[in-house]
Amino acid sequence: MSASRVIFLADMESFYASVEIARDSSLRGKPVVVCGDPRQRRGIVLAASREAKLYGIKTGMLVGKCLQLCPDAVLINPHMQRYLDVSVRVTSLLEEYTDRVFPYSIDEQFLDMTGCSGLWGTPREAARRIINCVREDTGINCRIGIGENFLQAKMACDCFAKKNREGVFELDSSSYCRYVWPLPVKELFGVGSRMEHHLLRMGIRTIEHLAATPRERLKKRWGINGEILWLNARGIDYSTMEGAVEERRKGVGHSLTLPRDYCNQKELEVVLREVTEEVCRRARSLGTQGKTVSLYCRGADFDYPTGFSRQVKLPAPSALTMEVFPRVLHLLKRHWDGTPVRAVGVSLSGLVKEHMRQPVFFSDRERKLALSRAMDEVRERFGTTSLFWFSSLTPGGQLFERANKIGGHEA
Repeated sequence: MSASRVIFLADMESFYASVEIARDSSLRGKPVVVCGDPRQRRGIVLAASREAKLYGIKTGMLVGKCLQLCPDAVLINPHMQRYLDVSVRVTSLLEEYTDRVFPYSIDEQFLDMTGCSGLWGTPREAARRIINCVREDTGINCRIGIGENFLQAKMACDCFAKKNREGVFELDSSSYCRYVWPLPVKELFGVGSRMEHHLLRMGIRTIEHLAATPRERLKKRWGINGEILWLNARGIDYSTMEGAVEERRKGVGHSLTLPRDYCNQKELEVVLREVTEEVCRRARSLGTQGKTVSLYCRGADFDYPTGFSRQVKLPAPSALTMEVFPRVLHLLKRHWDGTPVRAVGVSLSGLVKEHMRQPVFFSDRERKLALSRAMDEVRERFGTTSLFWFSSLTPGGQLFERANKIGGHEA
């Protein structure tokens, strides 16, 4: 590649399912589906093997629908600690090729391979080496997208490397428009279903149409996000690994699928207090506070979606449950229409460092902050259930049910 930067995105194929198949060779060649427990209302597909995907099974699909498509599907409960261990192992393997590795998710990792050609050959040769190394060590198939920046590597991987036999694809500034522009606009990184709807209404159907749209028109409608879309459509990305880390820390959130429909406000308040407590704990662990709190409630009926997502600014940045939770309650009482709730989520955004908050005189806030930090230390040492709100013992509480789980699933 002619550019000075060489960025890889290494993606592990059907990661959870691949880990299970690598561990149990009798599963090889079968339609393996890793999913939550349907009896506990967490029956959603988390990963599907290549054989399962041939039946139309996709991530996020309900297990009931999955079994309709493939009655012989092999359902496996997730083992999150196992997946985390393999992910860490993959990271250590990638670090043998470059010391600039950025884990983007549990199954995706960016590598800055700039200046490594003398060690591992051309980018394609290096990618093949890495794929073989990961397969021989873990039994997992890896696909690699290559680009001059993070965006190009991501697009190369998602749109092309995952779909070809070699598992490698390379984009650069000269080839980006030839390969990427003919794709539907929904294929562009950063375009979700809602944004796709808006763009289609504007007559923007392909990535080329988006690239040809005046930058100012997009910026006027969506601000900085509109400008980023325009840049992405042209394959331009100025982010760095350090910048990517900061970008991912603009918000802290926590959500969960409930084991049954919640129709009672008191029960919703109990579980939302638990979720808010966890969000605030995570923010404190980062040394940050949020300016805005958001509440998400999803209805129980998939055929006729209900629910809401609303946010409100806090009077001052905070990561204290006793300050954030009243705002969560305010959003619940104002926007919940009483229909059954299947999933809830709370997040803090607009994060700032703790020291950036203006002091509030005649306030016992420092005492509250010290108390919260002391509680964090106790829970860190003795477990999340060592200190809890009494309401967690009531029927609506989920703290004890989820205490020993990772990502809501058995470790």
